[in-house]
Amino acid sequence: MSFNPKNRRDSGARRPAAVALGLAGLLSMAACSPPGTSTDKTTDATPSATAAGLSATPTCGTDPITLEAYVETGFPVFNELTAEFEKQFPNVSFNTREDQFAVITQNAPRVLVDSPPDLMRLPQVSELAKLGLLYDLDGYAADFGWDQWPSSQLEQMRVNADGRRGDGPLYAMGINFSMTGVFYNKELAAQIGMTEAPTTLDELDGYLKAAKDAGITPMAQFNGGATGGLAFPLQALMASYGSPSDINSWIYQAEGATIDTPENVAAAQHLDGWIKAGYFADDINSMDYSLMMSRFIGGESLLIFNGDWESGNLDTQMAGNAGFFLMPPLEEGGQLGAMSAPLTYGISAKAANPDCAAFFLDWVATDDTARTIDIAIGGSHPMGPTDAFMPDIDPDSVTGQTLAAGATVGENNGAMDFIANATGAIYAKSWTPNLQKMFAGEQTPAGLLSSVQADYEDEIGS
Repeated sequence: MSFNPKNRRDSGARRPAAVALGLAGLLSMAACSPPGTSTDKTTDATPSATAAGLSATPTCGTDPITLEAYVETGFPVFNELTAEFEKQFPNVSFNTREDQFAVITQNAPRVLVDSPPDLMRLPQVSELAKLGLLYDLDGYAADFGWDQWPSSQLEQMRVNADGRRGDGPLYAMGINFSMTGVFYNKELAAQIGMTEAPTTLDELDGYLKAAKDAGITPMAQFNGGATGGLAFPLQALMASYGSPSDINSWIYQAEGATIDTPENVAAAQHLDGWIKAGYFADDINSMDYSLMMSRFIGGESLLIFNGDWESGNLDTQMAGNAGFFLMPPLEEGGQLGAMSAPLTYGISAKAANPDCAAFFLDWVATDDTARTIDIAIGGSHPMGPTDAFMPDIDPDSVTGQTLAAGATVGENNGAMDFIANATGAIYAKSWTPNLQKMFAGEQTPAGLLSSVQADYEDEIGS
């Protein structure tokens, strides 16, 4: 789908010629409310490109300008994109601050109020939007033509007046569209007879047992600190046992939605079976993300559950030795699902340079070089129109495999947002401690889901 010329309003006359139409995971977590913030007052005061009455497509102009950015550390794609943007638009410079995502999660409301960045990697969006801390991007969507892209790209970043996602104004944009699945070490896989990706859960279970019997750690998965990485395999199993659309309904806070269903209990029991069988590294409750990656790259585990944002990294550090597959279904040919969501960035309601920040987000999705960076460095599919430029990718590379898997998920309508995104605090205060307790043998699969559901209902007030 191409841009709607009526919305572009001859924008070529207003945008530098270097910006061309072309090709442009993780985790949203909890956030506290800033002290002294009134939901009603801030919501009414939310700035909006629509309210501004834009008469021309916004740009960064020609005068010197500095964009303030607050982003997640450990993901090089943003800095690669900003470096290229500064080359194409030398009047623009970025002052980028980086933090661990757990820190961004905890501080997001306060940062957006006290030291508002022009661009910020966002935790859970709905509460920040409801509090009026994010810029309403609907006017930019119309002006740049984002509303002509596939609606599924943007719906996760739309929030209505009740704070529920899926519809309403647009409060964020993705710099790419990430997806999760299973990465595996091909050399270790060959040692246990795994020459291709499993097609059923039973087959996967057999390979995990074979790995353990051979003295290979079947799975290393980060699950320490404030980030319960066991949510990755749990949600993948939920898609194998049940409907991804039901998971999305719960994440979007649909009326009466529950995570505590028989299908999800079965998925949690399957995960618990892996735990009890010793298929995870013994120390995952103290393992952080970087240690998981270090061990996997070092050949110390057969599998990890992770996102395509690591594809480019693995193509470099494990060239030819890393593969990727989606969590297999219960029966061959069954439902395939995966967490798939934009790597979300927003503009503070108090941003000094919202037009330039929005122009940058549009450039990321539409400039050929930017889209190439998104794939080569970020490893993920860019946002943007369906007919946009795509660079040539080796289909046998990890990046090629993850891009192909993303297309499969789309064809199966199997895309889910992350279960950590259902409320502002559900990841840090419920999913993570309960998953850590289940690994330690202090929580049951049924107890895990009932506890999370109770916390969810407390937070949304149902």
